Amino acid sequence: MSGLLQSALAGGVLRLTLSDAATRNSLSEAMMAELQSALDTAATNGQVRVIVLAAEGPAFSSGHNLKEITAHRADADKGATYFATLFDACARLMLSVVNNPKPVIAEVAGLTSAAGCQLVATCDLAIAAEGARFCTPGVNIGLFCSTPMVALSRNLSSKHAMEMLLTGDIFGAEDALRFGLVNRVVPAATLTETVVMLAAKIASKSMVTVKTGKQAFYRQQDMPLADAYAYTARVMTENLLKRDAEEGIAAFIAKREPHWTDEP
Repeated sequence: MSGLLQSALAGGVLRLTLSDAATRNSLSEAMMAELQSALDTAATNGQVRVIVLAAEGPAFSSGHNLKEITAHRADADKGATYFATLFDACARLMLSVVNNPKPVIAEVAGLTSAAGCQLVATCDLAIAAEGARFCTPGVNIGLFCSTPMVALSRNLSSKHAMEMLLTGDIFGAEDALRFGLVNRVVPAATLTETVVMLAAKIASKSMVTVKTGKQAFYRQQDMPLADAYAYTARVMTENLLKRDAEEGIAAFIAKREPHWTDEP
């Protein structure tokens, strides 16, 4: 790690901390590259069971680095090639969160803006501190938050997502909870403790089961209802044939703790 992203693994929980206070943890080229590398590595690391994304300083993430973007307006094509490459990299990063077999939890304090909101909305779970704030202010500077809109429109109701996107206003943590952007709002003093407890609870489950469920959750979302039931019926059948399902059911019947193998 270069210092933009700090990494710590304990008890099966990988904690990735955005640490670029100078740019308010912007999703710069370098930051996205480090996050991408860390997520790719975690996906195949058997010691990692849950991933937590946190941040240092007064902002979770300010979104794309506008100074970095502006610098490329001097390119021969006015930045068109660079902009396309940047947003492709961001899309790949977001898909790596969704497609990662490990659950990803956002631990959010401070201000989260634009692509930062996209990252929070993309995570499987999000816990916010009481003082956290959220906005997609691109409309205020002539740049509609179109890529953040993808994640917001899939997690929030259409009207709540459009309110954020069309006004560019800053919304508090309770609004984010009401909108469905975060799961819980807790006192800032207990934010990390809450996330640690949640991550540990998930880490205690069978990882092959969690992987199966996370993958199926996202795949069935856009299917027609009948197709979704047919697909998930196949998933449950395959799940039942796995060793951890046999062990878990046996343990439940015998009223004992299960002993997971995590075998695929």
